[in-house]
Amino acid sequence: MATVNKNLSHYDKDSIPNGADFNIGIVVSEWNENITFNLLEGAKSALIENGVKEENIHVHLTPGSFELPLASQWLVEKEKIDGVVAIGSVIQGETKHFDFVCDATAQGVKDVSLKYNKPVIFCVLTDNTLQQAIDRSGGKHGNKGVEAAIACLKMIQLKNTL
Repeated sequence: MATVNKNLSHYDKDSIPNGADFNIGIVVSEWNENITFNLLEGAKSALIENGVKEENIHVHLTPGSFELPLASQWLVEKEKIDGVVAIGSVIQGETKHFDFVCDATAQGVKDVSLKYNKPVIFCVLTDNTLQQAIDRSGGKHGNKGVEAAIACLKMIQLKNTL
């Protein structure tokens, strides 16, 4: 497994664009908030560390991950947003509900990104166990919120340079 005993959230700060002029939206699922709020803190910290002003980080909550695409779309439509980080956590249960929620959320986030020509970054953990989610939301594998925030900054910069 590629993630065994690795913190995947380390990055070279010198390779990250300065986000001082960026407006970033973050939509966060309240479902599994013990996980998603850790991801949110990681994302916000990474954005601020890379120059995004705190007042230019717009955080909104959704009931669950399934609602993230629509909330991302509303954010892009109603506010001057350069990019969005969609944060959620879906943990495998005993039914197919997991598959439907994960697939719809991933497709929806992608669709919003393409429709509005802005980066909407998929930061939804789709883990088999609670422990895996803990490990990826500030645990031994780092914080996927950090990784998503960095991806958002890089994609905004890429768009600005094309």
